[in-house]
Amino acid sequence: MAQKEYVVDKLISAKAIAARIEDLAREIEAEFKGTDKLVVVGLLRGSFVFIADLVRELELPVEVDFLETSSYGNSMESSREVRILKDIRGEIEGRDVLVVEDIVDTGHTLTHVIHLLESRNPKRLETIALLDKPSRREVDVKASWTGFEIPDEFVVGYGIDFAQRNRSLPFIGKVRFLEE
Repeated sequence: MAQKEYVVDKLISAKAIAARIEDLAREIEAEFKGTDKLVVVGLLRGSFVFIADLVRELELPVEVDFLETSSYGNSMESSREVRILKDIRGEIEGRDVLVVEDIVDTGHTLTHVIHLLESRNPKRLETIALLDKPSRREVDVKASWTGFEIPDEFVVGYGIDFAQRNRSLPFIGKVRFLEE
């Protein structure tokens, strides 16, 4: 089945993203001041650009780990079934942990990940999401920090994909399908 043609309209510029990440890094540094090491857990694949830029801004000792989840596949709609495709490698018991998510939509993925990681007894667990779509929320979850609140649009860029396309865009854009 052929994918419908679409264009991407810029929603958030690369400059706005960079400026917001600098601000978020200062807030996180203040919150985790004195930590011996912050374990930053990126949710793959959509957060990889965000996590790279964020950890470069943090003036804290950090360890980076990744967890891969899936709830979308190649669809524009969440299946609401969260699967763990790759678990973190390191131990987090007794450690400060920051979960980095690309976008909080229905909230099912972040809720699942929080419960999974809390069961491993971290000293502290906080979350950050680059994007938040509160109008789509189906479960009561909110990231500790949010980069941008966005409307109910399907977005791509800055690591976020649509069927494995558009991750390399330096900005966040909304997908607009072309008429046939």
